[in-house]
Amino acid sequence: MRILHVVPTYLPATRYGGPIYAVHGLCRALVARGHEVSVFTTNVDGSSESPVPIDRDVLLDGVRVRYFRSEVRRLYFSRGLKRALRAEMASFDLVHLHSVFLWPTQAAARAAAAAGVPYVVSPRGMLVPELIRERSRWTKTAWLGLFERRTFAQAAAIHLTSQREADDAQRVGIPIPHPFIVPNGIDVVPRPDVPRAERTVLYFGRISWKKRIDLLIDALAQLPGARLVIAGNDDEGLTPQLQERAQKSGVSDRVTFAGAIESSAKWELLARATVVAMPSISENFGNVVLEAMMMETPVVVAEGVGLAADVRNAGAGIVTADFAASIRTLLADDSLRAQMGRNGRTLVESQFTWQAVAARMEEAYCSIASHR
Repeated sequence: MRILHVVPTYLPATRYGGPIYAVHGLCRALVARGHEVSVFTTNVDGSSESPVPIDRDVLLDGVRVRYFRSEVRRLYFSRGLKRALRAEMASFDLVHLHSVFLWPTQAAARAAAAAGVPYVVSPRGMLVPELIRERSRWTKTAWLGLFERRTFAQAAAIHLTSQREADDAQRVGIPIPHPFIVPNGIDVVPRPDVPRAERTVLYFGRISWKKRIDLLIDALAQLPGARLVIAGNDDEGLTPQLQERAQKSGVSDRVTFAGAIESSAKWELLARATVVAMPSISENFGNVVLEAMMMETPVVVAEGVGLAADVRNAGAGIVTADFAASIRTLLADDSLRAQMGRNGRTLVESQFTWQAVAARMEEAYCSIASHR
């Protein structure tokens, strides 16, 4: 099949977290299965631009990626991308759109509908009523009514990465035609041969208001002798607030802000941690949880994390609202942590390899394309 993926940003713009890696992992795995995969995206990378060629194909792990300059950065509007969508849309068998509330998705949806090409939409965790109400409520509500309702109504299918994301999307109140669930995947690598750090809780990911990192700082006050490492980029500028909270809680000497971590150092950091914690309000999937389980590190996650049910069913960690109590339980029991770590690794290897995920996505694509 000739498959086009349209996404507002792409590698090397890694500041946007898990979805960037997830989309590229899927594209790369589909290429490995014999498909011709193209990506149309912009060169936006936060307040700067990715150092990439503009308006010509670049091969990235076998994926043909074409970057376009964005004239309106906040919406990722691009005249070059608009021209390419109109000119080339009919040459593809299927289009997969990633994100909502941004111009590339609705532009690609209109171009696909005009060309009679079926398209799939992945909200990528952006259709959560609580998050919509918390940030830019009126703007997002208006966008849903003006653009996304039509985009979703005309879609051949809606792709969700977890049952939690599917449940959240249904509550938003726009059409969700033919929803199907295919999780994100991971490239399985061995755990580095490094010792576990003693009583070390790791938060790994973007520093964002919706991640509720403050809950971990508060929990640390109830965990004598434990340390908290907070690793990730901070585009929202929240680190000073978190440092102040740690100071007021009397735990600042036990909190380390590690900043953004290079991918080469990620596995060792996850492997050394005693526990990896994710207290987010909502995560459509939770890639870091998958990565921690691959490193045989037990996880403590909130119910709003997409992988929460998998963690609970596999016995790979604890799903909780009380992070202090749950982390205390794990820090006190070496054998429980070891067993949960093994369970997590087994779960990853059995269900979440990119080969297995791409096969499931391919099956969905073929079913959709057959009805073109």
